[in-house]
Amino acid sequence: MIRAAVLGAGSWGTTFAKVLADAGCRVTLLARRPELATAICDVRENRDYLPGIRLPAAVMATAEAAEALAGADVVVLAVPSQLLRENLGRWAPLLPPDATLLSLMKGIELGTTKRMSEVICEVTGAGPDRVAALTGPNLAREIAEEQPAATVIACTDTDRAAALQAACHTPYFRPYTNPDLVGCELGGAVKNVIALACGVAEGLGFGDNTRASLITRGLAETARLGLALGAEAATFAGLAGLGDLVATCSSPLSRNRTFGEKLGRGMTLEEVQRSTRQTAEGVKSCRSVLDLARAHDVDVPITEAVVRVCHEGVPAAALVKEIMTREAKPE
Repeated sequence: MIRAAVLGAGSWGTTFAKVLADAGCRVTLLARRPELATAICDVRENRDYLPGIRLPAAVMATAEAAEALAGADVVVLAVPSQLLRENLGRWAPLLPPDATLLSLMKGIELGTTKRMSEVICEVTGAGPDRVAALTGPNLAREIAEEQPAATVIACTDTDRAAALQAACHTPYFRPYTNPDLVGCELGGAVKNVIALACGVAEGLGFGDNTRASLITRGLAETARLGLALGAEAATFAGLAGLGDLVATCSSPLSRNRTFGEKLGRGMTLEEVQRSTRQTAEGVKSCRSVLDLARAHDVDVPITEAVVRVCHEGVPAAALVKEIMTREAKPE
């Protein structure tokens, strides 16, 4: 039986722990707070982040990293992307030497513009073949409710990707493999930024034409950046690109879309942050995505507009206007 450690007991980490257990793995979930770990074990439910979902008996929880990581074949990283380096620095000495490291995070690190797999390799010293990313249209609540969903496991080592695929394949969760780690990670990170823009448009009262236009042009700028970094074009037409983008830009379960919608309704960034307990990755990653794009001379107008609204004090109503009044050009 595969032993998995899931480091991070938020909604997605908890959901994926359930998926792994339902697929036949023995799972230990690491919670930051001891009282949350105790509650999960006692009531078989993460009432803080995933209320109403019963967790399998094969999922245990702890607040001790050494206990979670002991003997793990697979280590799943499910913390906010901007906190990965800090947390992983503490966990790295405890990692089993041959464990596969699987990232559930969708972000680009501020300051370094590194993808999450690059941060993992840098902090742990693991080779790129040991690191994988899981991405796609994976809204946690729907998967926890066992609604059918597909995902992508990206890894340069095809055998390792196939092993991960088998470890999380359930009747309701269908994983595909893809060797294009760069493209899959970029698709997951940039879609959060585009979802913020779609949320702003929703908050401003705009309808389906606006959202469809933002999704389509958002996919175009994601693909431009991906190709500049060596990704495969086909990746962005698949689950890690279009699939994830559509789900995140359209669903009220999406943290980033919901965050953007509140901005569009006139709340300040600080007001929205105070009103939510979960991380909207695009709010911080929009700056690192823009830095990455500028470093490679890639035009990303939607990302630029989101940065201006979130971090430069530009009114949300200006976001759509800025995009719509740009110089006309061929598609």
